[in-house]
Amino acid sequence: AAADNSIAVLPFADMSQAKDQGYFSDGISEELLNLLAKIPQLKVAARTSSFSFKGKTVEIPEIARQLRVAHVLEGSVRTSGDQLRITAQLIRAADGYHLWSETYDRKLHDIFKIQDEIAGKVVQELKVKLLGAAPKVRTTDPKAYALYLQGKELARQNTAEAFAKSDALFRQVLEIDPRYAPAWSGLASNFFSKTAQGLLSNQEGFARGREAAEKALAIDPDYAPAHSQLGYFAMTAADNDLAGAARHFQRALALDPTAVIVLNSTATFLLILGRLDEGLALREALVRRDPVNVSALYSLGLTQRMAGRYDAAIASFRTVLSLSPSMGVAHAQLGLTLMQKGDATAALAEIEQEKTELWRMIGLPMAYCALGRKADVDAALNALIAKYEKDWAYDIAYIYAFCGQSDKAFEWLDKAVAYQDPGLSQIVPESLFAKIHADPRWLPFLRKIGKAPEQLAKIEFKLPPLP
Repeated sequence: AAADNSIAVLPFADMSQAKDQGYFSDGISEELLNLLAKIPQLKVAARTSSFSFKGKTVEIPEIARQLRVAHVLEGSVRTSGDQLRITAQLIRAADGYHLWSETYDRKLHDIFKIQDEIAGKVVQELKVKLLGAAPKVRTTDPKAYALYLQGKELARQNTAEAFAKSDALFRQVLEIDPRYAPAWSGLASNFFSKTAQGLLSNQEGFARGREAAEKALAIDPDYAPAHSQLGYFAMTAADNDLAGAARHFQRALALDPTAVIVLNSTATFLLILGRLDEGLALREALVRRDPVNVSALYSLGLTQRMAGRYDAAIASFRTVLSLSPSMGVAHAQLGLTLMQKGDATAALAEIEQEKTELWRMIGLPMAYCALGRKADVDAALNALIAKYEKDWAYDIAYIYAFCGQSDKAFEWLDKAVAYQDPGLSQIVPESLFAKIHADPRWLPFLRKIGKAPEQLAKIEFKLPPLP
């Protein structure tokens, strides 16, 4: 049975006349969810899983059963000018009994007070004994807050067009309230995402992302997501500051051990340090907490592939594609996994379905290698090098390594160093380099970039027990 202190926050319904305030009602629900998740004595279902029921007619007891919770918080939001009506009800899933319900008719600027009050009522009704003060919502101008929620919602679409709109909204927020740390952090997140998709050069994306995260931290030194972003930057950028990354992640985990952005980046950090088992365990825990979160599932698949757990990785990537058929890079990673498992024909079929051009171009030469199609390998590699040499030298290196061309692999690893390729941060866990691990040049190369086993062992980082 679900624990008595467990709860899911469902997306509040948008009751505005034009039905165009969905981002606002969703955003308020998410902020409430995050507020409750900060209370260690509560078990709160993760956002993606709770929000997967949006727009579906599923009874509350069934939702609670699927999310493994004993209580559900649901409600609705209606705005008109600067008037706001929020209705919230707390339901006991076992019998559908309403433990508490309330309607708030207030001015828009009371939105933060209302969220704090709702969270307080939940704590009271679930008879949770708080250790310390109750967490409070971060306040700002209500208009800025609405723009921020809209920007955050758009960023989730992960397309060039959506990022551009999201950036513009975050900048509008900062015009109204330059000291709203979450908007700076939102910009940082967008810069890093655009870089990973090849929409920005590594140099520009990383420099601007770091600058935005540093601004968030200058405003609020205790803002966990910004520590996590600066940790990500420190471990990924050319200066390979792993000790600095460890400090940021340790601080982020101390400040907010429940935040997905913090836990996800921490798992990547563990992999970079060569602590594959711990990284894998953390990724598995994230998926258990949020079983339909495609980005958590994708990251788990990636880690399973690197750990040589090919069947598990194939299952993870297939789940990702069943939940989100257009998810970029998933077909390519599924293809690489099939290829490493030894099924080159199935691998090629998957890679050919990849919509992200860059990742299709990375996958194809390896699939052709596995199939022994030498002329196709050369043509595919030449096309990739002509278009992406400067930003993706590291990936070209593992293609050569996988194809057994060790001299070429080391030549491109040296180029990756010269081009300051952030991909090098992933070299230790990346199993596509397996064929050159025994080469006498391998360990000296790792030593040169600060990633030899004895160098990584010196980085002190302790994963605290997670809630």
